[in-house]
Amino acid sequence: MIYGSTGATHFDQLAKILTGYEITGARSSGIFMGILFIAVGFLFKITAVPFHMWAPDIYEGSPTPVTAFLSIAPKISISANISRVSIYGSYGATLQQIFFFCSIASMILGALAAMAQTKVKRPLAHSSIGHVGYIRTGFSCGTIEGIQALLIGLFIYALMTIDAFAIVSALRQTRVKYIADLGALAKTNPISAITFSITMFSYAGIPPLAGFCSKFYLFFAALGCGAYFLAPVGVVTSVIGCFYYIRLAKRMFFDTPRTWILYEPMDRDKSLLLAMTSSFITSSFLYPSPLFSVTHQMALSSYL
Repeated sequence: MIYGSTGATHFDQLAKILTGYEITGARSSGIFMGILFIAVGFLFKITAVPFHMWAPDIYEGSPTPVTAFLSIAPKISISANISRVSIYGSYGATLQQIFFFCSIASMILGALAAMAQTKVKRPLAHSSIGHVGYIRTGFSCGTIEGIQALLIGLFIYALMTIDAFAIVSALRQTRVKYIADLGALAKTNPISAITFSITMFSYAGIPPLAGFCSKFYLFFAALGCGAYFLAPVGVVTSVIGCFYYIRLAKRMFFDTPRTWILYEPMDRDKSLLLAMTSSFITSSFLYPSPLFSVTHQMALSSYL
């Protein structure tokens, strides 16, 4: 529809055509509908509300490596494409309104829906939906600071998700499917239990872990651009999300298991991966300058 209305598909050509373009008339209606359909496709790919319905069942039914890939890769690639589409031309404001709503809805639903889950992978699916809302907060700002906060959030989210699914993948080898099955983990494999707990605390945004830094800069970017409703909603949903993140840690360390499960040792590759990601999650606050410098340059380059 955009091609039919403009005769162009290249970003640079669309930027020249649509700079200062007002959405009026029949020709402009085609542009608006094309932009809307693109936004819907993007939101479906990143499991944003209200296009999230497929995520929990797919996450639960897919092999764990596939689930980890679906949790990370689409969000990175689609976020890059969304940034390029929104920056070129005056129609970025239209997308900004759509993503503003989706950010709020994703944060709320992701926090509330995960509280009733009993399987290990389904809370991670709803956590992914909630983090889409947090990451969209940076995009909804439409500023360089917002894009930088989005990049920081994406990088830290990817590390936390790799960490979480590496442990889940190791646990699934011993047929761990339900949260109740984690009761013996701290007694039989304390290193995995501690690492998983640190990852969950980082997901929840508890300082001084990397997840806190991610949310801190996302919310401050929202306040800086005048989106005063996004930041309080993000803080409240983060507090609600602490319930199911901390519940997993409680199950591993303080609950008596109904059945004792002998967990298989983690292979060397997963152990090295966990060591690298966990080190960054726990110590990035000591020296965050390299990450901030790289993301700032990336944000600037997207506007040049």
